[in-house]
Amino acid sequence: MHNDVNYKFIKTKLENHVFYLTLARPEKRNAFTPHMISEIYHAIQCANDDVNVRVVVLAAEGPVFCAGMDLKAFENPDLAEQSDEIPNVKLSLGEVMSQLNKPSIAVVEGNVIAGGFLLILECTYVFAYTDVQFSLPEVQIGLFPFQVLAGLLKHFPYHKALDLCIRGEVSTAQEMQDLGLVYALMDQKPTLLSTLISKLTAAAPLAVKMGFESAKELRNLKSSEQYPYLLQQLDKLRTSHDFKEGMDARVEKRTPDWKGE
Repeated sequence: MHNDVNYKFIKTKLENHVFYLTLARPEKRNAFTPHMISEIYHAIQCANDDVNVRVVVLAAEGPVFCAGMDLKAFENPDLAEQSDEIPNVKLSLGEVMSQLNKPSIAVVEGNVIAGGFLLILECTYVFAYTDVQFSLPEVQIGLFPFQVLAGLLKHFPYHKALDLCIRGEVSTAQEMQDLGLVYALMDQKPTLLSTLISKLTAAAPLAVKMGFESAKELRNLKSSEQYPYLLQQLDKLRTSHDFKEGMDARVEKRTPDWKGE
């Protein structure tokens, strides 16, 4: 699938049911361009569609995880290098990341600045090193992190989300963990990441995928529509190969052989 694609700004690989998506524009501090968003969109759709992918791990090359939007490239898209293989999509990075329907882990080894937040706010888990800094400095140059605010409001109370955008101050990884955005500090719990990946890849992939899809769909349904919809989802799962396999494996006391169908 994705291994045949020649990306310019990202790298991908699939190993042991883990899809690794790595930002690979370190010379520009991984600032994203319109075409880089298109590449990320393409990679995420590949991961969503591949039954062999059970976890997505997002990482970045270089000392900065992501410095946000490449303002020059957005003002003049002709400046940004493009690939003929990847169709351009007119979507915001936040919307692209929100389409992930499998567990995802952001592994943050460098600073997250401005629109770089869009890459981690939609991830299921965020791991960061203690010395990583998080900042939203847009107001200092007369801008506002509108898209980031939408993601922050999914995590934080209204006033806290606005506070992070308005003050524009640097937050530490520990502070972000205290707020609940960062799941764990990697240098404090070095084995937790690999343990989590093992647990996630062992889980029934169809059930997990449908769970993610259902959680998103619930936002669009009236309260009276939610339980009937969820009952339909349960009925679908109960007729799946994976449910039968999971029950058989439990009776036979063996590890399930998931097919994702």
